[in-house]
Amino acid sequence: MPRPDLNLLVTLDVLLAEGSVARAARRLRLSPSAMSRALARLRDATGDPLLVRAGRGLVPTPRALELRDLVGRLVQDGEAVLRPAEALDLSRLARTFTLRTSDGFVENFGAGLIARLAEDAPGVRLRFVQKQDKDSAPLRDGTVDLETGVVANTTGPEVRTQALFQDQFIGVVRLGHPLCRGDITPTRFAAGKHVLVSRRGLDRGLIDDALQTLGLERDVATIVGGFSTALALARATDLIASVPERHTGNLRDGMHSFPLPMTAPRITVSMLWHPRLDADPAHRWLRRCVRDVCARP
Repeated sequence: MPRPDLNLLVTLDVLLAEGSVARAARRLRLSPSAMSRALARLRDATGDPLLVRAGRGLVPTPRALELRDLVGRLVQDGEAVLRPAEALDLSRLARTFTLRTSDGFVENFGAGLIARLAEDAPGVRLRFVQKQDKDSAPLRDGTVDLETGVVANTTGPEVRTQALFQDQFIGVVRLGHPLCRGDITPTRFAAGKHVLVSRRGLDRGLIDDALQTLGLERDVATIVGGFSTALALARATDLIASVPERHTGNLRDGMHSFPLPMTAPRITVSMLWHPRLDADPAHRWLRRCVRDVCARP
């Protein structure tokens, strides 16, 4: 079955509004003969005469009257689809954005982000979900609108990314810990008992690689899945936690932090999103808010 010519919807809408082939032709800037041919095609497509002669004019058939409102709405909806998006009115925006982040991001940047969004768009709500892995599927299938983290090899090639800030690892211990006093050398640091953070449960990480270059190995007493858990253990024991500085600012209150005594790689925290949201005005505004909040010292 051949596909219908959707351009005929505009013609039918004008014909039913004007009730005249001549007036409809003028409105659409067509010749009367071209409009007559279009009416003939409409009659073939609908199986109805649509407009019939009554005296010197034309009157709509019952089928035409039945279609008039529907056709008018379809044409208006089509024009709306093909029209450029209206300017974003943040005061009227009602939308829930899902952000996939680490606990540390929420604990350190969540309050500022919520306040910023509420100031501009009180009808917007944030849903934070935990980041269990670096799979890009939630961005692709639309269950996640925006993600933060370190870009990995497993990140989908189509995913858009933008750096938010760089972070460096520091050491953290409880107040009163022996490392609160005196110089912290690589040997002294490695000799303590450590809590290692690994979402995948690995038994070594960036800190171990940095120590290895100095011929040292740290004593990992326990392995946990997140920085907040590592800090909670370090706060209550003599364990040493190595965590990103900016990502854990609020969580380290009341603890002793110190620069690592060896060179460890810096990490770049980025935001990630799917290209289908690239031009969405509301999503662009959300990304701008995240950048602004993360740029604050």
